[in-house]
Amino acid sequence: MTPIRVLLADDQALLRSAFRVLVDSEPDMQVVGEAADGAQAVALARSTRADVVLMDIRMPGTDGLTATRTISADPDLAGVRIVMLTTFEVDEYVVQSLRAGASGFLGKGAEPDELLNAIRVAAAGEALLSPVATKGLIATFLAQGGSAADGSDGTEYAERLAALTGREREVLVQVAGGNSNDQIADRLAVSPLTVKTHVNRAMAKLGARDRAQLVVIAYESGLVRPRVE
Repeated sequence: MTPIRVLLADDQALLRSAFRVLVDSEPDMQVVGEAADGAQAVALARSTRADVVLMDIRMPGTDGLTATRTISADPDLAGVRIVMLTTFEVDEYVVQSLRAGASGFLGKGAEPDELLNAIRVAAAGEALLSPVATKGLIATFLAQGGSAADGSDGTEYAERLAALTGREREVLVQVAGGNSNDQIADRLAVSPLTVKTHVNRAMAKLGARDRAQLVVIAYESGLVRPRVE
Protein backbone atom coordinates (compact mmCIF):
# COMPACT_ATOMS: atom_id res chain seq x y z
CA MET A 1 0.00 0.00 0.00
CA THR A 2 1.30 3.44 -0.95
CA PRO A 3 1.79 5.54 2.20
CA ILE A 4 -0.06 8.82 2.68
CA ARG A 5 2.29 11.65 1.73
CA VAL A 6 2.19 14.36 4.39
CA LEU A 7 3.50 17.91 4.18
CA LEU A 8 4.09 19.84 7.41
CA ALA A 9 3.66 23.62 7.32
CA ASP A 10 4.37 25.46 10.57
CA ASP A 11 6.81 28.21 11.48
CA GLN A 12 7.83 26.40 14.69
CA ALA A 13 10.66 24.01 13.87
CA LEU A 14 10.27 22.14 17.16
CA LEU A 15 6.61 21.44 16.45
CA ARG A 16 7.38 20.28 12.92
CA SER A 17 10.02 17.95 14.31
CA ALA A 18 7.55 16.44 16.77
CA PHE A 19 4.96 15.97 14.03
CA ARG A 20 7.55 14.36 11.75
CA VAL A 21 8.53 11.77 14.37
CA LEU A 22 4.87 10.97 15.01
CA VAL A 23 3.86 10.70 11.36
CA ASP A 24 6.93 8.76 10.25
CA SER A 25 6.33 6.23 13.03
CA GLU A 26 3.19 5.08 11.22
CA PRO A 27 3.58 2.44 8.48
CA ASP A 28 0.83 3.95 6.31
CA MET A 29 2.16 7.52 6.11
CA GLN A 30 5.35 9.51 5.62
CA VAL A 31 6.45 13.13 5.79
CA VAL A 32 7.56 14.32 2.34
CA GLY A 33 8.42 17.91 3.23
CA GLU A 34 8.48 20.71 5.80
CA ALA A 35 7.59 24.37 5.24
CA ALA A 36 8.15 27.32 7.56
CA ASP A 37 5.64 29.59 5.81
CA GLY A 38 2.76 29.52 3.35
CA ALA A 39 4.83 30.25 0.25
CA GLN A 40 7.08 27.26 0.95
CA ALA A 41 4.00 25.14 1.61
CA VAL A 42 2.55 25.94 -1.82
CA ALA A 43 5.87 25.23 -3.56
CA LEU A 44 6.34 21.94 -1.71
CA ALA A 45 2.73 20.88 -2.32
CA ARG A 46 3.52 21.14 -6.02
CA SER A 47 6.93 19.48 -5.94
CA THR A 48 6.20 16.66 -3.48
CA ARG A 49 2.65 15.89 -4.60
CA ALA A 50 1.60 15.60 -0.99
CA ASP A 51 -1.75 13.99 -0.21
CA VAL A 52 -2.34 15.92 2.99
CA VAL A 53 -0.96 19.24 4.23
CA LEU A 54 -1.00 20.00 7.95
CA MET A 55 -1.19 23.78 7.67
CA ASP A 56 -0.73 26.26 10.50
CA ILE A 57 -3.14 29.17 10.04
CA ARG A 58 -0.79 31.80 11.44
CA MET A 59 2.68 31.97 9.92
CA PRO A 60 4.96 34.92 9.08
CA GLY A 61 5.00 36.11 5.48
CA THR A 62 2.45 34.13 3.52
CA ASP A 63 0.04 32.74 6.09
CA GLY A 64 -1.77 29.43 6.03
CA LEU A 65 -5.05 30.94 4.87
CA THR A 66 -3.47 32.47 1.76
CA ALA A 67 -1.57 29.27 1.05
CA THR A 68 -4.78 27.25 1.35
CA ARG A 69 -6.55 29.49 -1.16
CA THR A 70 -3.64 29.15 -3.59
CA ILE A 71 -3.49 25.36 -3.33
CA SER A 72 -7.27 24.95 -3.60
CA ALA A 73 -7.42 27.18 -6.67
CA ASP A 74 -4.77 25.19 -8.54
CA PRO A 75 -6.36 22.44 -10.70
CA ASP A 76 -3.08 20.51 -10.62
CA LEU A 77 -3.38 20.27 -6.83
CA ALA A 78 -7.03 19.20 -6.75
CA GLY A 79 -6.14 16.02 -4.89
CA VAL A 80 -4.32 17.80 -2.05
CA ARG A 81 -6.28 17.87 1.22
CA ILE A 82 -5.55 20.53 3.81
CA VAL A 83 -6.05 20.22 7.55
CA MET A 84 -5.66 23.56 9.31
CA LEU A 85 -3.81 23.59 12.62
CA THR A 86 -4.99 26.11 15.18
CA THR A 87 -3.87 27.06 18.66
CA PHE A 88 -7.51 26.90 19.68
CA GLU A 89 -10.18 24.82 17.96
CA VAL A 90 -12.32 27.94 17.70
CA ASP A 91 -10.29 30.31 15.56
CA GLU A 92 -11.27 33.60 13.95
CA TYR A 93 -9.99 32.36 10.60
CA VAL A 94 -11.72 29.00 10.64
CA VAL A 95 -14.66 30.06 8.46
CA GLN A 96 -12.33 31.64 5.92
CA SER A 97 -10.17 28.51 5.93
CA LEU A 98 -13.09 26.23 5.17
CA ARG A 99 -14.36 28.58 2.49
CA ALA A 100 -10.86 28.64 1.00
CA GLY A 101 -10.95 24.88 0.60
CA ALA A 102 -9.60 23.31 3.79
CA SER A 103 -11.08 19.93 4.67
CA GLY A 104 -11.25 20.79 8.34
CA PHE A 105 -9.17 21.87 11.27
CA LEU A 106 -7.54 20.52 14.36
CA GLY A 107 -6.31 22.09 17.57
CA LYS A 108 -2.56 21.91 18.16
CA GLY A 109 -3.29 20.44 21.56
CA ALA A 110 -4.94 17.38 20.03
CA GLU A 111 -3.82 13.93 21.12
CA PRO A 112 -1.39 12.07 18.82
CA ASP A 113 -4.07 9.57 17.82
CA GLU A 114 -6.38 12.45 16.86
CA LEU A 115 -3.74 13.96 14.62
CA LEU A 116 -3.01 10.65 12.89
CA ASN A 117 -6.72 9.99 12.46
CA ALA A 118 -7.15 13.48 10.98
CA ILE A 119 -4.53 12.70 8.34
CA ARG A 120 -6.21 9.43 7.42
CA VAL A 121 -9.68 10.98 7.30
CA ALA A 122 -8.50 13.85 5.09
CA ALA A 123 -6.55 11.51 2.79
CA ALA A 124 -9.69 9.43 2.32
CA GLY A 125 -11.49 12.51 1.04
CA GLU A 126 -13.69 12.93 4.08
CA ALA A 127 -14.11 16.11 6.11
CA LEU A 128 -12.58 16.66 9.51
CA LEU A 129 -15.10 18.65 11.45
CA SER A 130 -15.83 17.61 15.01
CA PRO A 131 -18.98 18.61 16.91
CA VAL A 132 -16.89 20.99 19.04
CA ALA A 133 -15.40 22.53 15.92
CA THR A 134 -18.85 22.86 14.37
CA LYS A 135 -20.11 24.73 17.42
CA GLY A 136 -17.14 27.05 17.09
CA LEU A 137 -17.97 27.55 13.43
CA ILE A 138 -21.55 28.46 14.30
CA ALA A 139 -20.33 30.87 16.96
CA THR A 140 -18.14 32.56 14.36
CA PHE A 141 -21.11 32.93 12.04
CA LEU A 142 -23.03 34.51 14.89
CA ALA A 143 -20.19 36.99 15.39
CA GLN A 144 -20.29 37.79 11.67
CA GLY A 145 -24.03 38.24 11.69
CA GLY A 146 -24.51 34.93 9.92
CA SER A 147 -23.29 36.25 6.59
CA ALA A 148 -20.38 35.49 4.33
CA ALA A 149 -17.15 37.19 5.29
CA ASP A 150 -16.64 38.28 1.70
CA GLY A 151 -19.88 40.23 1.80
CA SER A 152 -21.91 37.95 -0.47
CA ASP A 153 -25.51 37.26 0.45
CA GLY A 154 -25.42 33.55 -0.24
CA THR A 155 -27.77 33.90 -3.24
CA GLU A 156 -25.70 31.57 -5.40
CA TYR A 157 -25.93 28.77 -2.86
CA ALA A 158 -29.60 29.49 -2.22
CA GLU A 159 -30.30 28.88 -5.90
CA ARG A 160 -28.38 25.60 -5.81
CA LEU A 161 -30.39 24.48 -2.79
CA ALA A 162 -33.43 24.32 -5.06
CA ALA A 163 -31.84 21.27 -6.73
CA LEU A 164 -31.80 19.31 -3.47
CA THR A 165 -34.52 16.83 -2.61
CA GLY A 166 -36.44 17.24 0.62
CA ARG A 167 -34.44 14.46 2.27
CA GLU A 168 -31.14 15.92 1.10
CA ARG A 169 -32.10 19.24 2.69
CA GLU A 170 -32.98 17.45 5.93
CA VAL A 171 -29.61 15.73 5.95
CA LEU A 172 -27.83 19.01 5.17
CA VAL A 173 -29.47 20.65 8.18
CA GLN A 174 -28.29 17.78 10.37
CA VAL A 175 -24.75 18.01 8.96
CA ALA A 176 -24.73 21.73 9.74
CA GLY A 177 -25.59 20.85 13.32
CA GLY A 178 -22.39 18.85 13.63
CA ASN A 179 -24.06 15.44 13.63
CA SER A 180 -22.28 12.34 12.36
CA ASN A 181 -23.78 9.99 9.77
CA ASP A 182 -24.71 7.52 12.51
CA GLN A 183 -26.43 10.25 14.54
CA ILE A 184 -28.30 11.51 11.48
CA ALA A 185 -29.35 7.95 10.64
CA ASP A 186 -30.83 7.53 14.13
CA ARG A 187 -32.68 10.85 13.91
CA LEU A 188 -34.13 10.21 10.45
CA ALA A 189 -34.67 6.46 10.93
CA VAL A 190 -32.56 5.46 7.92
CA SER A 191 -29.28 3.60 7.49
CA PRO A 192 -25.87 5.33 7.79
CA LEU A 193 -25.18 4.27 4.18
CA THR A 194 -28.33 6.07 3.05
CA VAL A 195 -27.21 9.17 4.91
CA LYS A 196 -23.79 9.00 3.28
CA THR A 197 -25.46 8.78 -0.14
CA HIS A 198 -27.57 11.87 0.58
CA VAL A 199 -24.50 13.76 1.83
CA ASN A 200 -22.52 12.86 -1.30
CA ARG A 201 -25.38 13.92 -3.57
CA ALA A 202 -25.76 17.21 -1.71
CA MET A 203 -22.03 17.88 -2.07
CA ALA A 204 -22.20 17.20 -5.81
CA LYS A 205 -25.21 19.46 -6.34
CA LEU A 206 -23.81 22.29 -4.21
CA GLY A 207 -20.27 22.07 -5.56
CA ALA A 208 -18.86 21.35 -2.09
CA ARG A 209 -15.48 19.69 -1.74
CA ASP A 210 -16.44 17.94 1.46
CA ARG A 211 -18.59 17.90 4.57
CA ALA A 212 -16.89 20.96 6.04
CA GLN A 213 -17.90 23.00 2.99
CA LEU A 214 -21.49 21.80 3.41
CA VAL A 215 -21.64 23.40 6.86
CA VAL A 216 -20.45 26.73 5.48
CA ILE A 217 -22.95 26.56 2.60
CA ALA A 218 -25.83 25.70 4.93
CA TYR A 219 -25.27 28.89 6.89
CA GLU A 220 -24.31 31.19 4.04
CA SER A 221 -27.38 30.17 2.04
CA GLY A 222 -29.67 30.85 4.97
CA LEU A 223 -30.94 27.25 5.09
CA VAL A 224 -29.77 27.12 8.70
CA ARG A 225 -29.71 30.14 10.95
CA PRO A 226 -27.63 30.18 14.14
CA ARG A 227 -29.48 30.62 17.38
CA VAL A 228 -28.09 32.09 20.56
CA GLU A 229 -28.58 29.58 23.33
